[in-house]
Amino acid sequence: MDRYGEMEAFVRTVDAGGFSAAARSLNVTPSAVSKLISRLEDRLGARLLNRNTRRISVTEEGRAFHERCVHILGEVDDAEQAVSQLNAQPRGTLRVNAAAAFGTYQVVPLLPEFMARYPLVHLELAVTDRVVDLVEEGADIGIRTGARTDSTLVSRLLAEDHRIIVAAPSYLERRGMPRMPQELLDHNCLMRSGQQLVLNEWPFDGPDGPYSLRVTGDAEVNNGETLYEMTVAGLGISRLAEFRVAADIRAGRLVELLAADNRPEPLAIHVVYPHRKHLSPKVRAFVDFLVEKFSPVPPWLVTENAGEA
Repeated sequence: MDRYGEMEAFVRTVDAGGFSAAARSLNVTPSAVSKLISRLEDRLGARLLNRNTRRISVTEEGRAFHERCVHILGEVDDAEQAVSQLNAQPRGTLRVNAAAAFGTYQVVPLLPEFMARYPLVHLELAVTDRVVDLVEEGADIGIRTGARTDSTLVSRLLAEDHRIIVAAPSYLERRGMPRMPQELLDHNCLMRSGQQLVLNEWPFDGPDGPYSLRVTGDAEVNNGETLYEMTVAGLGISRLAEFRVAADIRAGRLVELLAADNRPEPLAIHVVYPHRKHLSPKVRAFVDFLVEKFSPVPPWLVTENAGEA
């Protein structure tokens, strides 16, 4: 029973205003269209069209049925297009906007594998700490750290990170190792400036519950990458994203401090893209690739000997 054909013939007839016009759009005869609709009416037990020799008109039942049929046929078309796109080869220019540190140190190392998988994709990567409007900037995908702020975007969680307290061995040799959070007040803590002042309040877990210390020091900077470089150079203690410093800790370039007292604040990392009815193959491929690489365990938490017996 060709229900799809019956519904399509009915919708085309209503939209075109007659059997002849509907038949031309379907590349069949007017009598074939009329028979399909008559069969549909017989099956439903309801008259959908009033006919005479000169024109047709839609009944009340027909108007209600037409509205539902338009929706159903649209869903069928969408499903077919989605499958076609899944089977299509990703190609064309893919514009990606990423948070500066995460894009540079976590995404870029993965790009050779992505480009080898999808050689027909041309990648344009912009890294910035400025939250941009993807539609306005013409970007297909954004990679963002922190809380979601734009409900108009589709968002998929890639990973959760947190900030940890670190210092270089050279600094600790000069100034000593802080054994409890309060000792940080006697150390040189590298601070954030401008709109990031809230990051100078370092949260801890104490016996009486959570609390914060406002740290101080002889330098403040307005971006995380400079703060990282100053920390590695031994200028002071800082609190940085684990994804940026995990490799340095393993290599001995940095030492994690006060791990038992530090209160982790989840730093969500999302891939976002504008609401669209269907993702293009290139966007779907890159989103799926990122999810594959960052879930369930992000790469900065995977040690070299992970998986060895």
